[in-house]
Amino acid sequence: MNNSLWKDAFDRLISNKLSLFGSIYILFIIILALITPLIAPYDYAYQDLDLGPSGPSALHWLGTDTLGRDLLTRMMYGSRVSLMVGFLATMVALSIGVIWGTVAGFSGGKVDTIMMRIVDVLYGIPFIIFVILLMVIFGRNLILLFMAIGAVEWLTMARIVRSQVMSLSKQEFILAAEAMGVSRVGIIYKHLIPNAIGPVIVYATLTVPQIMLLEAFLSFLGLGVQAPLSSWGLLIRDGAVSMEEYWWLLIFPSLAFSLTLFSLNFIGDGLRDALDPRTSDS
Repeated sequence: MNNSLWKDAFDRLISNKLSLFGSIYILFIIILALITPLIAPYDYAYQDLDLGPSGPSALHWLGTDTLGRDLLTRMMYGSRVSLMVGFLATMVALSIGVIWGTVAGFSGGKVDTIMMRIVDVLYGIPFIIFVILLMVIFGRNLILLFMAIGAVEWLTMARIVRSQVMSLSKQEFILAAEAMGVSRVGIIYKHLIPNAIGPVIVYATLTVPQIMLLEAFLSFLGLGVQAPLSSWGLLIRDGAVSMEEYWWLLIFPSLAFSLTLFSLNFIGDGLRDALDPRTSDS
């Protein structure tokens, strides 16, 4: 895409009200997560056992949990973990999926067949079981969480990129580059990947909420983030246990998590329409 096409896509994106709302909300959440240590009213691990679980008040705007910890503080710190898992695991998935799909699609023949059969086999393994196995074998920590989730979320990206590359490889500018003696690696990195970036960006924005949901599910099972750290998934799990008595422990983390997922999906839909206007007309 040239600069004018990117500008047109940006104009279409900001004209989409839902995408604009999603972008503003996600930007707000990211900024809030970055400055959390500076503005958080309490330490995320501080416990006031004498206070215990209390509803929203002037001192604790969103209430406290069963150990007397400030819920707003833990939600702010939880946003840092959830967003980091979502974005960094997506980067891992993109790095593997884009390279794998590009090499398979451009190589064709036996190389493509072997590489995509490997993808098919991995698709047959339930990804939750795969992540759980990795975490059981290598232990539970944030870095492993990024790598484990990213390592199972690249498969769809590889298929998307492969189909794009197979279409692009028949275009005249690729044939011209081959005729001029450009190496296969050069064609992949200078021509194929840049021209397939549109669908990659769209799928990436839809992968982030998917990964955040997976992290929340793992935390809900007790296999994700471990206390005293918090993530939105861990807070939702804790809130679900005592939701009948202490409703605020479930409602507030769930609202924040749901708004973030909706916003990311709004951005993804807006980017899809902006980068390929034909989808919005159909």
